[in-house]
Amino acid sequence: MENGNISQGEGKDPSSFLSDIIGNPVTVKLNSGVVYKGELQSVDGYMNIALEKTEEYVNGTKRRSYGDAFVRGNNGDSHSTPFSIHSN
Repeated sequence: MENGNISQGEGKDPSSFLSDIIGNPVTVKLNSGVVYKGELQSVDGYMNIALEKTEEYVNGTKRRSYGDAFVRGNNGDSHSTPFSIHSN
């Protein structure tokens, strides 16, 4: 998968896919390589992501745990987001 694209089910648009996985575990990988794993709570039109029960991984090693985390999306085109998201 290329960075900035959303891993989705066959034939689903990103909005439908994201609606289907709210409340489920997801992995968000930033372009920097930092990975956040948590429960997806919301995604807005700017691709800002809210996670609960979040863990941060750097180089495959767990660094921190957060109750809530916010990953800022890009204010531009949704295809140029600074992260990728995968349903676990």
